[in-house]
Amino acid sequence: MNDTSARSRVLRFAVVALSTIAAVASNGITAAQSLEKPNVSIAVGGKAGLYYLPLTVAERLGYFRDEGLTVEISDFAGGAKALEALVGGSVDVVAGAYEHTINMQSKGQHIRSFALMGRSPAITIAVASSKAAGVAGPKDLKGLKVGVSAPGSSTNIALNTYLAKGGLKPSDVSVIGVGTGAGSLAALRSGQIDAMANIEPVMTMLEQKNDVKTLVTTRTAKGTEALFGGAMPAATLYAFDDFVRKYPKTTQALANAIVRADRWLAKAGPSDVLKAVPENYQLGDKALYLAAFASQRDAYSPDGLMPESGPKTALAALGSFDARLDPAKIRLDDTYTNDFAKRADQKYP
Repeated sequence: MNDTSARSRVLRFAVVALSTIAAVASNGITAAQSLEKPNVSIAVGGKAGLYYLPLTVAERLGYFRDEGLTVEISDFAGGAKALEALVGGSVDVVAGAYEHTINMQSKGQHIRSFALMGRSPAITIAVASSKAAGVAGPKDLKGLKVGVSAPGSSTNIALNTYLAKGGLKPSDVSVIGVGTGAGSLAALRSGQIDAMANIEPVMTMLEQKNDVKTLVTTRTAKGTEALFGGAMPAATLYAFDDFVRKYPKTTQALANAIVRADRWLAKAGPSDVLKAVPENYQLGDKALYLAAFASQRDAYSPDGLMPESGPKTALAALGSFDARLDPAKIRLDDTYTNDFAKRADQKYP
């Protein structure tokens, strides 16, 4: 091949490459222009936890960007704090537990879930090994200090549900917010708390180091049913009804990104997951992180859709310990919609 021919081939390659880049950029600009609100703020409580892995995947793999969105994610100590940010008006959307939509409706605040990330909570309740001899079930937790990600969060709700099975009230234990990362490990190992309800990878790390005795876990469908009595929806994207009605295209774009992340997780290999997750999320132990991921892999939603029985299970769980909640007054159909996830499933089959 002569020099002229080689230069010609290089030039043609460069033109094709630049055209492709321009087309991708143009598509992104077009998508953003078609959205009512391309800049969206999302609150999450404990983003490093595997509970919220679909959110991290959507962010890190550029799925939000592909939908024309510029997303700012604010991380809080727990789901209750993320919810406070939404109610306070500092964020548009929350990545948080579905049951918050029910609680807020009982208080006159109308919030709607529109894209599911977890079909099981993957929350584990365990007691410190030093206290394990005296704890065989929920009634034995009475008087103990129990760590949760944050008071009022999904980990706290799981704890309250467990306590109710032993005839205890939430006030029968001392609840302490410890977050979902290294701080929660330190709280248990230092004796600041006697037991803990938390998410992965923290709980797997404590189990592998024999720091705790596991009492119940919802990492599997069987464990979820044992605690909650049925399928219990977990992490979801939710927003005020006004947001969903005012910005339907933006809501659809958010659902598209999450459903795409759900799909990716259903097929991803261990190395793919490690590449997608920031190293500091792995608590310094990649093998342990992967073990935690494997233990709760079935807990992720495969399609972003709310299971039909899920809302009823969540309502029953909340009603089991919260006397202020009147299940007869809750309109479950107003707490979620599958419309956006169904359209996303068509886009990313």
